[in-house]
Amino acid sequence: MGRPNTQERRRAELITACRQAILERGMTGLKLRDVADKAGMSASSVFYYYPALGDLLQEVEREAVDRFCAARAEANSAASAEKVDPRQRLVAMIRSGLPTGPDDELCHLLYELGSVARRDPAHAARHIALYERQVGIYLGILEAGAAGGVFRLAGDALSIARNLVILEDGYGLHAVMKVPTFDIAAAENLMRAFASMATGCDLSAF
Repeated sequence: MGRPNTQERRRAELITACRQAILERGMTGLKLRDVADKAGMSASSVFYYYPALGDLLQEVEREAVDRFCAARAEANSAASAEKVDPRQRLVAMIRSGLPTGPDDELCHLLYELGSVARRDPAHAARHIALYERQVGIYLGILEAGAAGGVFRLAGDALSIARNLVILEDGYGLHAVMKVPTFDIAAAENLMRAFASMATGCDLSAF
């Protein structure tokens, strides 16, 4: 049996350590030293694998975005294969885009990383890609529902899909603040209300 790739293992450990440091400290003032301490390594050792903190943050963000999108795409694909009612698919999509609760680590991580996108073009590009991937899933559900006569869309499907993604981001962020504006259930109900108006369907029972 071959020896494990030490470099790959170390990089994975540093990604995990960086993720934990972000969740504990936030992005403000985060330093490579914080990641090194969390990983039990020296700063010089971290530099060997990632010459700058920005390089490591890019890997953390890529991994978080992939996990988030993969989970949503998988749930939607399973529903499509089972020919689930588009109303149920839409509600399930809304639910999957909101935090599972105030301690949802993946959503917290994405919100923290998103704060960098205002200043860094590379981070901004990844968040735009994340946004577009989610819009694409919503768009497929809306178009399928409209084609099947279930939805009577109040506007073009793309605009509705874009609004749904923006709403889930905004409501989700408000729901996980230290002093939340409202809880996750209230956030979901507000999104359902918009989706009901946009699709011409009452989604409250799904």
